[in-house]
Amino acid sequence: MTRLQPLPLQELRLLGEGRTWPVDQAIAGLASLTPVRGRVRALHHGTVLEVEGTAETIITLCCDRCLQTYNHALSATTRELLEIAVAGPEEEEVVFAAEDPVECLDPGGSFDPERWLFEQLSLQLPLVNRCGPDCPGPPLPTGDADGNGDVDPRWAALRSLR
Repeated sequence: MTRLQPLPLQELRLLGEGRTWPVDQAIAGLASLTPVRGRVRALHHGTVLEVEGTAETIITLCCDRCLQTYNHALSATTRELLEIAVAGPEEEEVVFAAEDPVECLDPGGSFDPERWLFEQLSLQLPLVNRCGPDCPGPPLPTGDADGNGDVDPRWAALRSLR
């Protein structure tokens, strides 16, 4: 299977049915345990590039509460319209609603399916990493009230504030 490579928009425009890329590879910038698997499809509509795709992988995260690592299934199913700047007077401009987020592509540029997949999967990362409902939480100090005894080194900085 070939790796995802950027494709010039002018070349994509000539493909009447668009281009579909099967995905089964590591994605640059995304530290995953398994290859990202799925597909990406791009269809050129003159002033709009319609991109849709599905992807899934497994990543390792660090729990924000207990600091243990855990595996997390990451997946995305997305459809997005990307505006292509008007290249000439023969093209009819598509007007987007004011509240729609719009990314504008250079008509002489390229579409990078690997970068697009990276962005879509990154948007699916959890804001708060929790290893699960049975998370034990942070280890508590085991010393006495005077600070004597075994103390988890992560609490040492707090003890120095006293």
